[in-house]
Amino acid sequence: MASVVSDPNGYHRVVFKGLDGERHPIRLGKCSEKDAINVSNHVEEIITASMLGRPVARATGEWLADMPAMMEKKLVKVGLIHPRDDANRVTLGKFLDAYLQRRSDVKAGTAVFYGHTKRNLIDVFGTDRPLGSITPADADDFRRHLQTPVVDPSPAKKGEKPHKKKALAAATVARRCSLARTFFKDAVRRKLIAENPFDDVVGGPSHNSARQRIIDQDTIAKVIDACPNAEWRLLVALSRFGGLRVPSELCSMRWRDIDWSGNRMTVHSPKTEHHADKDKRVVPIFPELRPYLDEVFAAASKGFEQTVNADEWILPGFRGKAANDGNWRGVNLRTQFEKIIKRAGLTPWPRLWHNLRASRQTELEDRFPSHVVCAWLGNSEAIARKHYLQVREVDFQKAARIPARATPASGSFETHGVTTNARTLGNPRVLTLNVGDTGFEPVTSTV
Repeated sequence: MASVVSDPNGYHRVVFKGLDGERHPIRLGKCSEKDAINVSNHVEEIITASMLGRPVARATGEWLADMPAMMEKKLVKVGLIHPRDDANRVTLGKFLDAYLQRRSDVKAGTAVFYGHTKRNLIDVFGTDRPLGSITPADADDFRRHLQTPVVDPSPAKKGEKPHKKKALAAATVARRCSLARTFFKDAVRRKLIAENPFDDVVGGPSHNSARQRIIDQDTIAKVIDACPNAEWRLLVALSRFGGLRVPSELCSMRWRDIDWSGNRMTVHSPKTEHHADKDKRVVPIFPELRPYLDEVFAAASKGFEQTVNADEWILPGFRGKAANDGNWRGVNLRTQFEKIIKRAGLTPWPRLWHNLRASRQTELEDRFPSHVVCAWLGNSEAIARKHYLQVREVDFQKAARIPARATPASGSFETHGVTTNARTLGNPRVLTLNVGDTGFEPVTSTV
């Protein structure tokens, strides 16, 4: 608590107990008791905000912004604030560079997302804009800038009109405004600014249902048939039938992660490994997936002439320096996958890999409890409902189909519905891989 001490000669001072546990005085000189109490109230608010890790109240923030230089020196001396002109000395570019340097804890893909938002902020406000001069109205302008199409500054070819870039999707605008709020929240916590100009900015919906697609099994069968080799076939199958994330989870799999006898596999998840008990999960080897896994294993073992090393990557052809460094964006699968889809006579759909995973989750939710499916795919029921689950054509057909009825000839029941079967590679042999003290060894296959 801060209190006012009055001297007989009309001088006042505010005495408070700081976060260090020590008592500190702020000598105000000769002033009215009302002014001294006002200073005491603001000091108490600064201490409380620091203890609770929240921004100071607006009134205190305005007082700090307008206080005389002598008062600023007194507050700096007792450790209540940083020098007020830090907000004017520190430019936006300098602050963002320092913030991103401190965030070495984020994944490489997240760092790229941070970089996009930083670029947008610099485009709107400029590198040399004083951090403390950015207002809530400026934050609204930032949101509108992201929502507005812009003309490409590069010169157009002779006779062509300047290229106009589309505005960012609503979900992208929402994410970047949210991240900008995070950036400026750090500045508030460091007492570089009194309030966060992005606190009240609403970027829009964070989910774009227009980009959702169900990729049915007939469609994915055509895509798999158009794949150039067994690794690509397995890559697509693991995403569509195993629900794995591409590329991080797929490219992180080794042969030791396959439990052939238990018909399941361990999936390591770089995306969620920073959460408790979320670094890996166990996923069934679904019947639709097994033939493609067998095919790649058979190629790796070269017809059982050699032992497969348990530490070897299952899909070594898709790993590179970028993958080893953890920057999965460097493993560019999108361009090649789009070519494969077009080779199959199809049109690439939005969110190429995510919609494969979402299609699998939607299918499985029709057969298994939601908590089981989420455990297999490594997400939560809330996230699944928001970003994965979709209404399929087969759902409409099920709702409208004729009820089961008995046939006169056999007395049996028949139903009217639509079923789909996964493509299989004929009748592949079952390959068994045992785990023992000496590592992986393929045993003789049975006929």
